[in-house]
Amino acid sequence: MSQDAARLRFKAKLLRPARSGGEEAWTFLVFPKSTSEKLPRRGRTSIEGTINGHHFRATLEPDGQLSHWLKVDEALREACGADVGDTITLEVVPVAKEPEPKLPADFREALAAAPEEARTVWNATTTIARIDWVHWIESAKLAKTRKSRVENACDMLASGKQRVCCFDQSGFYSKSLSAPKAAE
Repeated sequence: MSQDAARLRFKAKLLRPARSGGEEAWTFLVFPKSTSEKLPRRGRTSIEGTINGHHFRATLEPDGQLSHWLKVDEALREACGADVGDTITLEVVPVAKEPEPKLPADFREALAAAPEEARTVWNATTTIARIDWVHWIESAKLAKTRKSRVENACDMLASGKQRVCCFDQSGFYSKSLSAPKAAE
């Protein structure tokens, strides 16, 4: 399939989150489910393309409804000439190769201190599996849950487990993931 054939074209409304987590100017949009279904996975997935003709590359987050949402930071919003409430035009394609996930500091430190077997298994896993491990850790809502997940990840990796078990990366079955609520 050529990259042109895989290019997804759609329009979406640019929304402001009800709670921005201390960041002032970011916005987001939710992919139409029919568009999201054409992406290679329901969990985090990376894309590149254009918003109102301006090139960008980003990682989509699952919305818990079998679709995805995209965080649009202030720089990208300004570059594509859009404001909150505008309907924008997107043309996107999945990236040819998923980039390696950035390890959160707490997990990076725990993995460095873990038995060598854990690091060996981590290095032998696929990029997609590593994305899922990081996503599982980052999706914890409470600090104590996150701490537990970091510890459990190191233990599971040390025991030879290459994929995090029992984690629905789409959030659909566990409802652990969702797009931000839009401000009124």
